[in-house]
Amino acid sequence: MSTNDLETLIDLMARLPGLGPRSARRAVLHLIRKRALLLTPLSDAMQQVAITARECLNCGNVGTTDICDICSDDKRATGELCVVEDVADLWAMERAGVFKGRYHVLGGTLSALDGIGPEDLSIPRLVDRVTTEGVSEIILALNATVDGQTTAHYIADQLENTVTLTSLAQGVPIGGELDYLDEGTITAALKARKPV
Repeated sequence: MSTNDLETLIDLMARLPGLGPRSARRAVLHLIRKRALLLTPLSDAMQQVAITARECLNCGNVGTTDICDICSDDKRATGELCVVEDVADLWAMERAGVFKGRYHVLGGTLSALDGIGPEDLSIPRLVDRVTTEGVSEIILALNATVDGQTTAHYIADQLENTVTLTSLAQGVPIGGELDYLDEGTITAALKARKPV
């Protein structure tokens, strides 16, 4: 490795969420010291994921096939569809292990300030799934932020009188994000969901 290669790797690592330049430098040094145990397998795994990772055509989850394992699991066709902002939120719900239905990833939330409208999210696909998949309940598991609540109200307007709408309740703090909540909090919030 040349010094330029190391600096490039450190710079790329520093772009990851939660890592700054110092943390990236420490991580790269650790990877180099543990080259056989960590660096080479990590490099191989990243190369494989770069080739095989894709977005589920149905729900928006990330996997290695066109239809993810959750959508292809017949046991999960319960008529419940849990709507989340992004894949990290879906994975947080799955870690809790309490929801046995299917998901729908919006790809963000409505935000007038950022210029994100309904056409920028997968809301039209959600409306289509409600009619084609026999969905009886939509659980809005959106972050408790202004944009999350705006998005929830918009979806409620779009699906009015077509399906039962509920949202997560107790346990989710105002301004909280699902990806940072523990499994117990997510479990309590899902069990105490309420109509929108």
